[in-house]
Amino acid sequence: MSHFLDRLRFFKKVQGTFSKGHGIVTNEDRQWEDTYRNRWRHDKVVRSTHGVNCTGGCSWKIYVKNGLVAYEMQQTDYPETRPDLPNHEPRGCQRGASFSWYLYSPHRIKYPLVRGRLIDLYRSERKSGKDPVEAWEAIQQDPAKRKSYTAVRGLGGFVRSNWEELTEIIAAANVYTIKKWGPDRIYGFSPIPAMSMISYAAGSRYLSLIGGACGSFYDWYCDLPAASPQVWGEQTDVPEAADWYNSKYIIICGANLPMTRTPDAHFAIESRYNGTKVVSMAPDYAEFVKFADLWMPVKQGTDSAAFMAMGHVALNEFHIKKQDPYFSEYVRTYTDMPMQVMLRKDGDRYVSGRFLRATDFDKNLGESNNPEWKTVVYDEVSKAFVVPNGSVGFRWGEEGKWNLLPKNAANQADIEAELTCIDSRDDVVSVAFPHFNPGEDDTLLRNIPVRKLKLASGEEVFVTSVFDLMVSQYGIDRGLGDNLATSYEDESVAYTPAWGSKVTGIKTADLIRTGREFAENASKTRGKSMVIMGAAINHWYHNDLGYRSIMNILHMCGCVGQSGGGWAHYVGQEKLRPQAGWAPIAFALDWHRPPRHMNSTTYWYFHTDQWRYEKVEADNILGSTATAKYRGYQIADYNVVSQRLGWLPSAPHFNKNPLEIVKAAEAAGATDEAGISQYMAEQLKSGEMAFSIEDIDAEENHPRNLFVWRANLIGCSAKGHEYFLKHLLGAQNGVMQEGTEGANCKEIKWREKAPIGKLDLMVDINFRLNSTGAYSDIILPTATWYEKADLNTTDMHPFVHPLGKAVDPAFESKSDWQIFMRVAKKFSEIAEKHLGTVKDVVSLPMQHDSPMALAQPYGEVKDWKRGECDLIPGKTAPLFKVVERDYANTYKKYTSVGPLMNKLGNNIKGLDWNTDLEIDQLKTHNGVITEEGISKGLPSLLEDVQVCDTVLMMAPETNGEVAHKSWSALSKKTGINHSHLYEGRHEEKIRYHDIVAQPRKIITAPTWSGIESEEVSYNACYTNVHEHIPFRTLTGRASFYLDHEWMLDFGEGLCCYRPPQDLGAHKNLPKELAKKLEGKKTLTLNWITPHSKWGIHSSYQDNLRMLTLFRGGPYFWVNEEEAQSIGLKDNDWVEAVNANGATVARVVVSQRVPKGMALMYHAQEKNVNVPGSNTTGKRGGILNSVTKVVMKPTNMIGGYAQLSYSFNYYGTVGSQRDENVIVHKIEDADVNWLEGDLTPEREAQLNPEGINN
Repeated sequence: MSHFLDRLRFFKKVQGTFSKGHGIVTNEDRQWEDTYRNRWRHDKVVRSTHGVNCTGGCSWKIYVKNGLVAYEMQQTDYPETRPDLPNHEPRGCQRGASFSWYLYSPHRIKYPLVRGRLIDLYRSERKSGKDPVEAWEAIQQDPAKRKSYTAVRGLGGFVRSNWEELTEIIAAANVYTIKKWGPDRIYGFSPIPAMSMISYAAGSRYLSLIGGACGSFYDWYCDLPAASPQVWGEQTDVPEAADWYNSKYIIICGANLPMTRTPDAHFAIESRYNGTKVVSMAPDYAEFVKFADLWMPVKQGTDSAAFMAMGHVALNEFHIKKQDPYFSEYVRTYTDMPMQVMLRKDGDRYVSGRFLRATDFDKNLGESNNPEWKTVVYDEVSKAFVVPNGSVGFRWGEEGKWNLLPKNAANQADIEAELTCIDSRDDVVSVAFPHFNPGEDDTLLRNIPVRKLKLASGEEVFVTSVFDLMVSQYGIDRGLGDNLATSYEDESVAYTPAWGSKVTGIKTADLIRTGREFAENASKTRGKSMVIMGAAINHWYHNDLGYRSIMNILHMCGCVGQSGGGWAHYVGQEKLRPQAGWAPIAFALDWHRPPRHMNSTTYWYFHTDQWRYEKVEADNILGSTATAKYRGYQIADYNVVSQRLGWLPSAPHFNKNPLEIVKAAEAAGATDEAGISQYMAEQLKSGEMAFSIEDIDAEENHPRNLFVWRANLIGCSAKGHEYFLKHLLGAQNGVMQEGTEGANCKEIKWREKAPIGKLDLMVDINFRLNSTGAYSDIILPTATWYEKADLNTTDMHPFVHPLGKAVDPAFESKSDWQIFMRVAKKFSEIAEKHLGTVKDVVSLPMQHDSPMALAQPYGEVKDWKRGECDLIPGKTAPLFKVVERDYANTYKKYTSVGPLMNKLGNNIKGLDWNTDLEIDQLKTHNGVITEEGISKGLPSLLEDVQVCDTVLMMAPETNGEVAHKSWSALSKKTGINHSHLYEGRHEEKIRYHDIVAQPRKIITAPTWSGIESEEVSYNACYTNVHEHIPFRTLTGRASFYLDHEWMLDFGEGLCCYRPPQDLGAHKNLPKELAKKLEGKKTLTLNWITPHSKWGIHSSYQDNLRMLTLFRGGPYFWVNEEEAQSIGLKDNDWVEAVNANGATVARVVVSQRVPKGMALMYHAQEKNVNVPGSNTTGKRGGILNSVTKVVMKPTNMIGGYAQLSYSFNYYGTVGSQRDENVIVHKIEDADVNWLEGDLTPEREAQLNPEGINN
């Protein structure tokens, strides 16, 4: 019977009843139910996850029907946690459940696309008979042709092409750039490899093979906490989310768990059922606040003042008024509190100097190996100064004493390091500490107990412990005559709770109670107090001090390295667990060493010319006690010094092609690497050759080719967005100032005319058309997370996940591995004629986790250019390493595991081991290359799954035999047997098909400082505390004190409070901008860009579902009362503007936002519902249009123990949260959608009117 007839017989459909009339029998058509049944019917289910940097690392079931992804659902087959813990699942969120929309959405990049003007130029040159490189050269050497396509970046104009043609253009551009300018003018940017490791490795492997530079990401996002390497010599090792449940006291600040850690937030909430107290610190009533027992509404940017005040309480009550036995033993053993520091005479006062070393004593206290790198304590047992085990001097050049056992290194006798000499002091002296709080003295004078010591040189000095320095700096009165705080209510003494209340707005009583309870809980539970923090406090200019203030109280209370305690820093999906297996593939270490790495913050700061506009004067951020031999230098100048001393990397390296440098060296008689290095040293000293940064705007120093993949560089992360558009891309931009401040630089050549459009070619590899694609020249379609094999790990749990190929890549897309393989193949074909085999030279900074970190002792800055020392490569300047590049064999190298894994083996964090067995096993497992040539017989990397298995085979986290080798290497250094950590899984191997079947927990490895155990959850620094493995720092202990000259100059030897930095972009406005704002009602607000509820960075925000959930386009929030003061109503159009640019959006008026703040969630694209800016005359910008990067000199230090460079470990960070904007209303009648034609006049007007440079 048909459904139509059923409707006509509706009242007669009941044929009978049953169950006393509660049930009915009908006769009707039920085919309509097939619609519902078919919606959920499927052909197969495949496991995958999302590589979106959300940190969830969730396992998903991907349902496929008729060759298409129909929908996704959460997997529920994670291995169980311990009986006393909640399970990891169900994992997932509404964003992940809607991802499949992208596969077939209008945003999907379906075909290879190219800028129409560019392809017309290229085809014309090719038709004239030129080969690909000659055709590209003809375009680049004609300024008019080149500008014809660079000037319309961001204005549409893409046409469909094909893979063959576009890989030819890319390869030709790369070959031309290498030949003309050098391989280090090619740059690649891709973030967070942990979210899709093989995709990242595809681009970085290709770049490393051809000599291009791979840009870091963690520092550029400002997610990198510089405090982590400063304090621990470790970068971002954190507890898994399950360990939150083990804590008994949690403070949460800067991490909005329900919003940004959705799959794991339940652990924090469930901990409260386990008796845990939760304290939240947030300026606004954020989502996580409602789960707390106490909300402390801290003023944004002042978190460090709050933690210093709480530290004052903990230090006073548990270390001074009484000595908690657990705390005392902990800080004595695992921190630098007992380490002795020399005081330096400064007028009628003293200031803290460097650590006392073995070299300061007769016969170096018996230490012959690296005595200048061995720090000293005073032993209460022998009543003498001794060198304890564990400092960095023991890490290199000897074995068996790099451990934290409380022993005298000279004779291995037991010691008890003295924390304070207050009861056995020789004297009390006045010591000056720099202070930075506005309205207060710039110096704190404190009386400190000291010992008098005669050095081996005959000089007499005063020495004291880090503990004694800290107690005084925190303002705790010990009866030494300096009248410090005897009451927590004394707001005149820095770091008391009352002072903290004055700075932060938090009640004094709350600071006292929280500091006391945090410490008391840690005392009773042996360290189960935890601080969960994240980007909201890490994105400030002085972020390292914010974090160090937290680390201070954690270490005072013995929390770090204890399950349920310590820091829990969560930002991006940073934990690439099988790192040791991944790095050789990702950076082609199997074929060439070293790769070219570059810290992206420095790179973008200079190559987008943000240094020309710098308003922050370095002299103004120096401490009051600085010796400051670089006084008068600008921030950019400090970076120049850092690069030439071998601290930070450079790209490009020099003002000459590195291939030509080697040729010239050989022509001058150099026959080996040492000779080439010596030639370069002489060239640099004579001035015949210079670092590119010294004349960064010269055309020979411009970046030329840029690859962006797995990223939205221009949309999400371009701090100083408008400067990217102007100087890097040469596009329409909204920069509202001329940029003359850079003329004050002493180390950089000033060019009056700023360069624009530095890039010859920008390539975006993406599955959706976002802002980065809109500004690119070529867009290649890549596979989504359901269309390829890959690997995924996260900080939040210990499992390895697969990305699974549920369906073939849609349309003409390919996986990233296959895309770069095609590029490599075409490059090899073209390079055979134009490049052949050549020698390249890499300028390598002093590397962390290597003996190079012992390059520059005592923390003293010796500058060869100032004549303070000779230029010694690898010691006082970068190390110059020669690499032979057989460019015609790039493809064959890309697709096979190279011979260096047999010849040199593998390495992670200073540990080396042999990999012969793993390479033999890979030959069997992957198969070998059979094609004739240099790769014949080597393990194959032709298929994505083979690459996954290669990573897993070579990593100690996924291969028990490799775990055995790496732990054995560490045991030799420490003199301690660590085999019990892995021996139960020695024979285990985790392969790709294993994790497709079920997520697998990793094996404990020395790559990380936590362990995988059935007894404790993963927690950072666990092995430092429980296995006596030193922290990778100068002292081998967690660092309260940093004695490098620049640290002391900038007043940050000890942690202190520094307020948000005035960046100046909203003050002394350029006349063109000031004129536009005349007569308008405005607000000046701090510009805050937190992570969004409706997206993960720019992903998910641009689909109809998420846009419908809120305002349908960009928006930002302001305080209700402040909005009323200038006539703003909810949903009005508003503009936020300063000298950096302008952002146009809808306004959300809310009482939840504190006064003085505007919130714009990260990262809303400007390609959806964004009108023009009436101020700039250009498209209303993105959230970063009003920002500009500013760098911190202390983040540029290198060659000094933990303060040494390593990729994504240490370096300058892209902070932007200190920025302020001017907000005003835009009347509806004044909204301009810029829908007119692109006239020649409009195309030529790249800058806002009135801006001429």
